[in-house]
Amino acid sequence: MSANRFLVNQTQAASHKDFMGHPSGLFTLFFTELWERFSYYGMRAILLYYMYDQIRNGGLGLSIGVAASLMSIYGALVYMSAIAGGWMADRVFGLRRTVFYGGVFIMLGHIVLSIPAGVPALFVSMALIIVGTGLLKPTIATMVGTLYAPGDLRRDAGFSIYYTGINIGAFLSPYIAGTLGQKYNYHLGFSCAAFGMALGLIIFYVNSRRNANLASGGPINPLAASEKKKIGLRLFAAAVVIIGLVLLALVHVLTVSRFVTGITISAILIPIGYFVMMIRSRKTLPEERPRLYAYIPLFIASIFFWMIQEQGSVVLATFADKRTNLALGNFTIPSSWFQSLNPVFIIIFAPVLSYLWMKLGRRQPATPKKFALGLFFAALSYLIMALPGFLYGTAVKVGPLWLVASFLLVVLGELCLSPIGLSVTTKLAPKAFAAETMSLWLLSDATAQAVNAKVVPLFNSQTEVTYFTVMGGIVLILSFLLLMTAPFFHRMMKGVE
Repeated sequence: MSANRFLVNQTQAASHKDFMGHPSGLFTLFFTELWERFSYYGMRAILLYYMYDQIRNGGLGLSIGVAASLMSIYGALVYMSAIAGGWMADRVFGLRRTVFYGGVFIMLGHIVLSIPAGVPALFVSMALIIVGTGLLKPTIATMVGTLYAPGDLRRDAGFSIYYTGINIGAFLSPYIAGTLGQKYNYHLGFSCAAFGMALGLIIFYVNSRRNANLASGGPINPLAASEKKKIGLRLFAAAVVIIGLVLLALVHVLTVSRFVTGITISAILIPIGYFVMMIRSRKTLPEERPRLYAYIPLFIASIFFWMIQEQGSVVLATFADKRTNLALGNFTIPSSWFQSLNPVFIIIFAPVLSYLWMKLGRRQPATPKKFALGLFFAALSYLIMALPGFLYGTAVKVGPLWLVASFLLVVLGELCLSPIGLSVTTKLAPKAFAAETMSLWLLSDATAQAVNAKVVPLFNSQTEVTYFTVMGGIVLILSFLLLMTAPFFHRMMKGVE
C-alpha cells in the first residue's frame, strides 16, 4: 500500500464517527485487544504461583527467586519480540495479517500451557506467546493510530478508550482464570486463557474484513527484491543461534542465571542501537530527527516507570501470597485476585483522565510533564509499601489495603504515562518506521522487565523495607529531573502536542 493511500485512509477514518465519537475501526481493535489481554493477564495471574507451588499441588516446584526471575525475563522477551513484529508489519505482512498471525501463535501458546507436561511445556508455551505477542502488540496499537488524521485532537482520547479495553480484559481474567487456576487446577486456568484469545481472533477476523480502514493490503515499506536474500540469510543465522542455545541448555552450559544476564544486556543495547539506526537513516526526514531526540528522555522515563509497574505481578504478587492476610470471614481471597486491582482502577479513572485531556484541549500539560507526573505516582506506590515492614516488622501478615493503595497510586501514574506514550509515539515516529517505533515504545517495557529479572530476586523479608525505599526514591528523583527539563524537551518536539 502506498504512503498516499495510507494517508487517505487516515483522513477518511477521521471523518467517520461511529464508536463513542471515534472512527468505527476503534470498536474492532478495542474488543480484539480486550480478549487478547484477557488471555495474557489470565495466564500471568497464576504463572508465578504455578512455577513456585509444590509439585503435589500441581505446580512445578521451582524456587521463588528463580520463578520471579523467569517471570520478569519472560515479560522482557515478550516485549523485545515487538521489534521483530513491528518490522514484519511494516515490511512483510502489513498490519492486519500481522495482528491475525500473532493471535494464532498466542492461542497455541496457551493451549500448550494447558497441557500438564511440566517444565518443557512451560518453555514451549513461553516461546509461542513471545512470538505471537511480538507480532500482535505493536501492530494493533499502530492500527489505532492510523484511524486518526494528523492533528486530530481526539487521538489521545481514542488511545485512552483503547487502553480501557485492554484493562477490561486484564480485570476479568484474574477472577476467572485466576480462580480456576488456584481453586481447582492451574491447567484449567490456562485453558481459559486460550479460549479468550480464540474469541479475540474471531472478532478481529470477521470485523476487520468489513472495515475498509482496517483491511489494509500489504506493508507500508515493503522489502525490495535485493533485500529479500539478505533477510533470508539473517533468519537462517538466527535459527542456528536458537538451536545452539537449546543445545547449550541441554548440556547445562547455558544456565538460567547466564541466560537472564544475556537477555538483560541485550535489552539495554537493542534500544540504543535502534535509536542510532533511525536517527542515522536516510529515510528519517530532517524535521523528524529532533523529534526522535526528544523521544529519548520519554523512553528512559518509561523504563523506570515500568520497572515498578511490572513488579506488580512479581514482587507485589509474592507480597500478596506471603505477607498479606487473605482471610475474609470464612472465605480466603485468592492471591491472584490482587492482579485485578490495576485494571479495575484504570477502568474507573481512565475515562476521567480522557475527559480531562479533552476538556483542557491545548491547555493540558505537555507530554514530558505528564510523564514526570507518572513517575511521581509510581515512586509513591513503592514508598508506601515500605511502611508495613517499617511499622510492624516483616514477620507478620498485614492487611490488604496496603496493596490496594500501592496499586491505586501506580495506576494514576500509568494513566499519565502509558496511553500518552502510545499516542506520542505515533506522533513522533518517522513515517518510514511507524510500526517499528511503536515496537521501540514497547521495548521500554522489555528493558524494564529485563533489568527487573536481576533485581526482583533481591526481594525477601529481610530486604523488604530497603528494597521498596531505594526503588521508590530513585524514581522520585527522576520525576523531579524530568519535570525541570520538560520545557526544553517539549520545544524539541517541534509543535507536536
